[in-house]
Amino acid sequence: MQAIFGVIFHFIGGFASGSFYIPYKKVKGWAWESFWIVGGIFSWLIVPPLAAWLTIPGFIDIIKQTNGHILLLTYFFGVLWGIGGLTYGLGVRYLGVALGSSIILGLCSVFGALIPSIYYDFFPSEGKDTITTLMTSHWGQMVLLGILVCVIGIIICGYAGVMKERELSVDKEVAVNNTEYKFGLGIFVAIVSGILSACFAFGIDAGKDMANVANTAWKAIHPDSGQFLFQNNVTYVVILWGGLTTNFIWCMILNARNKTFGNYTDAKKPLLKNYLFSALAGTTWFLQFFFYGMGESRLGNGASSWILHMAFIILVANMWGLLLKEWKGVSRGALVTVIVGIATIILSVLIVGYGNSIKV
Repeated sequence: MQAIFGVIFHFIGGFASGSFYIPYKKVKGWAWESFWIVGGIFSWLIVPPLAAWLTIPGFIDIIKQTNGHILLLTYFFGVLWGIGGLTYGLGVRYLGVALGSSIILGLCSVFGALIPSIYYDFFPSEGKDTITTLMTSHWGQMVLLGILVCVIGIIICGYAGVMKERELSVDKEVAVNNTEYKFGLGIFVAIVSGILSACFAFGIDAGKDMANVANTAWKAIHPDSGQFLFQNNVTYVVILWGGLTTNFIWCMILNARNKTFGNYTDAKKPLLKNYLFSALAGTTWFLQFFFYGMGESRLGNGASSWILHMAFIILVANMWGLLLKEWKGVSRGALVTVIVGIATIILSVLIVGYGNSIKV
């Protein structure tokens, strides 16, 4: 039952992540950097401490009492994760949306799921599953199988996207847009983005001491009630300070370069709606990790939690693509291929969920 709830929480988080960009489409007359940082202030600065305040009494004291090295490492991984998010756009630019997204999310899935467990093989920590544990236990082997199946599903979805881009490019005679396609540079940027985007998972592990303190305090008040659902909320505060740093600096540079600082006060634009939709997008984005933390507390395994999170993001994003008719006009073969890819990702989720359900 714990595993089932864990999968459900991860689905809600994946739905939030796969849907958060939709409110941004309602923003009118603002440059990307303007609405991105307004939404980001809610995502990384306002909502995380609010969520921690609502769920973890004394979360500020937990942060204050945490070892400075742990805080710095957690913040550092947040900075790296922020760079990964920014380079995501370059990967998509040079490889195309389908191929770029699939490679980046695939790498992010694998690195985020496996690197921490490999790390704990060399630096054991109580309560942390190592790669050896995963490889030598039946439940761990099922989790690894699920990760492999998920990667296969991502590749299939990526191939479907390549088919779609190729077909629409020919039909609309926009092949000239392929002049930005640079495979070598694109692959390099995608690898960098995929690895650095996985640093959010590393940040969660680096700041686990804070979550453990919150968990211990909660269990002292609620004995025999399992793990604290919201224990990771205190860790998110520090990680997202790092993400805010990276994104704020870059967006301010773009505001200066593109002369778009006026967006924030331009009365000719629907300012109230723009701020509200940006805030909604930013808040929705944070909800992905709010529910991620709840899912991880139920599954108790970082590798499977991360792969489920990424799988549901890909699944929901592709489902939105189908509902919004982004695949309208493509061949039956391309449509069938993306559906097979989505089905494969669903299968991977079931396998990972089963692996956790039989964990001893």
